[in-house]
Amino acid sequence: MREYLYEQLLQTTGSLSIENVVINFLAACVISILIFVSYRVSHSGAVYSRKFNVSLVMLTLVTTLVMNVIGNNIALSLGMVGALSIVRFRTAIKDPRDTAYIFWAIAVGICCGVSDYLIAGIGTFIIFLFLVFFGVVRDNERIMLVLKIDADRIESIDNDIISFFGGKCSLKVQNVSPRGDAEIIYETSEKVFKARQRVNGMFVAAFSEKDGVKSVSVVRQDEEINQ
Repeated sequence: MREYLYEQLLQTTGSLSIENVVINFLAACVISILIFVSYRVSHSGAVYSRKFNVSLVMLTLVTTLVMNVIGNNIALSLGMVGALSIVRFRTAIKDPRDTAYIFWAIAVGICCGVSDYLIAGIGTFIIFLFLVFFGVVRDNERIMLVLKIDADRIESIDNDIISFFGGKCSLKVQNVSPRGDAEIIYETSEKVFKARQRVNGMFVAAFSEKDGVKSVSVVRQDEEINQ
């Protein structure tokens, strides 16, 4: 039994011909282009990285190459896993969707490497539609209101801000310096910010004229940039 298992482990079967290898890479190229287009469409904001998008195509082709080399050789596959396990990646992922694209590229490479084009094609079509549709969904951007005021005016300004936004804002930061200056930062949603400005007028103009207010800043906190 041991000898049989040893022979099976070392046996090389399912060697691919040149034609099969070329077809595998052509299929991987075609599907990786769909991945490229999907990533470009769904990442239209500041988080889009052209280099990362190109690397997805390369990842698909590299995975196809690895699968072509491994074939049905169990011993070679185990050795390849051991060799790849020493690689450590330290690239920061800016968008959680990037992880899904990495796994998508690897899965397509595996399917094309074993000549399973049907699964690769159907899976890519479904994932492509899903990511393109949900990729255009954006989180509600947050608005940060930064005011530099006199410390003795904190309570009064706080009441005015709460009244301006109808209570739909929250105090995030309050700093007071020994010189009597204070900085307060409020957060609200972009939807609320625009709606309340239509009712009460421009926020910056309204609060810049108040006593004790030295400066007013409005910062759009986009999640794509903050990742």
